[in-house]
Amino acid sequence: MAKDKIINVQGHEIRVSLVNNEDFISLTDMVKAFDDGDALIEKWIRNINTIEFLGVWESMYNPNFKPLEFEGFRSRAGLNSFAMSPKKWVEGTGAIGIYSKSGRHGGGTFAHKDIAFEFGSWLSPQFKLFLIKEFQRLKELENNQYNIEWNVKRVLSKANYSLHTGAIKEFILPKLNIEQEKEWIIYANEADLLNVALFGCTAKMWKEANPSLVVSDKNIRDYASINELTVLSNLESLNSIFIKNGIDKKSRFEQLKIVADAQLKSLSQIDFIKSYKRTSDKSYIDTPKQEQKNINFEGSFGDAISKISKAGKPKTK
Repeated sequence: MAKDKIINVQGHEIRVSLVNNEDFISLTDMVKAFDDGDALIEKWIRNINTIEFLGVWESMYNPNFKPLEFEGFRSRAGLNSFAMSPKKWVEGTGAIGIYSKSGRHGGGTFAHKDIAFEFGSWLSPQFKLFLIKEFQRLKELENNQYNIEWNVKRVLSKANYSLHTGAIKEFILPKLNIEQEKEWIIYANEADLLNVALFGCTAKMWKEANPSLVVSDKNIRDYASINELTVLSNLESLNSIFIKNGIDKKSRFEQLKIVADAQLKSLSQIDFIKSYKRTSDKSYIDTPKQEQKNINFEGSFGDAISKISKAGKPKTK
C-alpha cells in the first residue's frame, strides 16, 4: 500500500490512502475536529440514512455485496437497540467502501472518498466543503507532478531515439542498396518495430484508428503513459545495441517484446497510475476510471508484424 498523503482541513491533518487505485479518506482524522471523537463514526453509521446510502454505494461498486445481510441491518436501523460499527458493517455485508487498519500512528477507519464526503456532510456542511477543496488541491498537485514527469520521459525518449536512428544509419543503411530519399522507410520500419513491441500496433494503424487526433498533429507516443515512455526509452537504447550486434529483425522483435511486457508489468506494480494513458496536453489524468476510448488499436498483432515485414523490403535501385 502506498504511503498516505496528508491534506490540511481547517487546521487538522487528514490522511488520504490509495487502495486498489482508489482514494480513501480517514474518518478517524476527520472527527478530530469535533467533540466526541470516534463516537461520532458509530453514531453516523447506525443512522438509517447512512445505512441506505452505504447500501446503494456498495450495490453500485461491489459485486460481492450481500444484499440480504444489508436488508437485515436496514430493517433494524433507527431502533434504540440497533448497534453498528464499521467493522460490523464490513463483516456482515462484505463491504469494500469502508475499512479499518491497526497501528498506533497509521491506524483508524478509512472510507472511499464518496462515502467520506457524505460523512463530512453529516458532520458539518462547511467542513465538507473545505474537505472537498483540499482534496481537489491534492489531486491537482498530483496531476501536475505526473505532467512534469511525463514531459521529462517524453524528452528522454526523444533523446534516446537519436541513438536508435544513429545505429540504423551506421549499421543497417550501408547494407541496403536504397535511394537516399527512401531511407525514411527504414527509419519508420524500425520505429514501428518498437511501436508494435510496446503498444501492439504500428503508427499507421494508430492514425487510422484516431483520425481526430492526427488532425492536431499528434502521434501514438504523444498519448503514451509515463510507464510506456519509460519502457520506450529502454527499448530504443536496447534495439540500437541489437542492431550494432547484427541481430536480425525477427529476433530483435521477439526480445524487445519480452522486455517491454516484463518492464510494463513491473512498473505498473510500482505505480499503477503511471500506466494510464495521457488524455490531453493540459492534464495527465482527467478521471482515473475513464476508459481511453479515443485510443483504439485496430488490427491484430500478427497483421502489424506482417506490415512491418513487408515494409522492411524497400525497392533497390
